[in-house]
Amino acid sequence: MSPRFSASQPDEVTYVALGKDYSRIYLYNLTTGRRESLGEFDGQVLAPRFSNDGNKVAFSIIRGGNTDIYVMDLRSRQLSRLTSDPGIDTSPSFSPDGSMIVFNSDRSGSPRLYVMRADGSGQRPISRGGGSYTAPSWSPRGDLIAFTKQSGGRFSTGVMDANGGNERILSSSYFEEGPSWAPNGRYVMFARQTRGGDTRLWTVDLSGRVVAQAGYNGRGTDPAWSPLLDAPADNIGIGQGPDSCPS
Repeated sequence: MSPRFSASQPDEVTYVALGKDYSRIYLYNLTTGRRESLGEFDGQVLAPRFSNDGNKVAFSIIRGGNTDIYVMDLRSRQLSRLTSDPGIDTSPSFSPDGSMIVFNSDRSGSPRLYVMRADGSGQRPISRGGGSYTAPSWSPRGDLIAFTKQSGGRFSTGVMDANGGNERILSSSYFEEGPSWAPNGRYVMFARQTRGGDTRLWTVDLSGRVVAQAGYNGRGTDPAWSPLLDAPADNIGIGQGPDSCPS
């Protein structure tokens, strides 16, 4: 689950695999088929994401009832812990220049969006509205952060400035989550479920006026849009739950 492309090496994907008594983060090369584990961790791992230069992977580890964010340098395999708050800190996403990370945390009582420097310093909240904020994703242009928001019994896909200002909702429905940016920074893909229906992939433009089901016709969640490729169409990585159809 949780596939994410490397911006510097578009054929490289990181994801989480769950077994009966383990969870592991893997790197997978789409061209060669080579799969490599990042190692064994004391606790459950989740939500891996590459830095823009492809040299680091940020992710969360659930350990002793606490969830914190870590970063691994892929060249040295050195692991650094970035958060130590007793709340749940997860879903890290690097800024395009690699200097900042946005993440969500419930340290204040409900899930909100926070930013910090890439070394873990300067942690501060940026989301200011009511409701719960999750699944942040930094725009490839660096100007906006996409997110999922739950408020008033509905789920929404929205964007805000990198400093938390000018929040606006692009799409709302019975259930939607997991925004992922197109490489041009003009569209966001997300998973939407209709009441009593299937979960499918949708896209919305930054005006919020162009909302359409994505070209993938199967059921799927947690989409990840690849960087620009030489091929005519971009790839989309899709996380699928146990009730999803095979791709």
